Amino acid sequence: MSTMDLIKAPIAAEMKKFNSFFNSSMKSNVPLLNIIMNYILRKKGKQMRPMLVFLTAKLNGDIRESSYTAASLIELLHTATLIHDDVVDESYERRGFFSINALWKSKIAVLVGDYLLSKGLLLAIEKKEFELLQIVSEAVKEMSEGELLQIQKSRKLNLSEKDYFDIIRKKTAALIASCSACGSKSVKANNEVVEKMKKFGENVGIAFQIRDDLFDYQKKGILGKPTGNDIKEKKLTLPLIHSLKSTAYSERRRILNIVRHHNKNSKKVDEVIQFVKENGGIEYSTKKMQEFKDTALEILSQFPENDAKSSLIEFVNYTITREK
Repeated sequence: MSTMDLIKAPIAAEMKKFNSFFNSSMKSNVPLLNIIMNYILRKKGKQMRPMLVFLTAKLNGDIRESSYTAASLIELLHTATLIHDDVVDESYERRGFFSINALWKSKIAVLVGDYLLSKGLLLAIEKKEFELLQIVSEAVKEMSEGELLQIQKSRKLNLSEKDYFDIIRKKTAALIASCSACGSKSVKANNEVVEKMKKFGENVGIAFQIRDDLFDYQKKGILGKPTGNDIKEKKLTLPLIHSLKSTAYSERRRILNIVRHHNKNSKKVDEVIQFVKENGGIEYSTKKMQEFKDTALEILSQFPENDAKSSLIEFVNYTITREK
């Protein structure tokens, strides 16, 4: 049994029911939209966000219809943001498959993203789940701000460590925090518990993103080398930011010049990767990732023991040990 199957075990029945609930929430009377929706459903990922909704719901009570609404609302809005991200980034691949904009062009992709966004809003309104809608809407606002902040800062390549954490807290952690907040809110947990769960999700989300950023320097590609994709896209992430902080001005200038002007040159990109490895960027980022993981587990320790809690502990550990 895979790690994800073990994590999913206490909510396996709920996840199966959720898939039907979610599939029906995406249906349309427009044939083209249904073709695209079917394509999206066939290419769905690990569904970590709905899992987090159900696990945090089960940690705090009995899963109910509100929990299914919360999971569907988040998955609809998450899918919409991924489609829009691919358009903004001009990315033609998603999880190893063609993106929506690669197959149906950007105009249709934007409209599909808008459709999913509106379906999420309508679902929450139809079910009168206004508190869930508020939690998720705040997360989407944060995600948009995070994207714009990253674009603004990346133009000058002057990202500080504080900027980096501000961006990933908004871009990645906000949505994961909304999963755990919505899960607990869906079973009528009090505001104090919902806030604790939100902080739990935020710390998991930050650890998750640091792990993603480390892949760029550690993950092995086809040729057995790190991918360096962030460098190629002129993105400064924690391993590089920290390494630049602890080096001489002339060396810092040389590395930033590679990122700015030679980011498509594989040999030059390898130089930046080597620079990060030699200047403690990997070790420092791993340490920070562990700190956020430990904070998430400390919050979780305040909750009573049950199967959902055991799975959430596994979920947190998986976040920082996963290979993709």
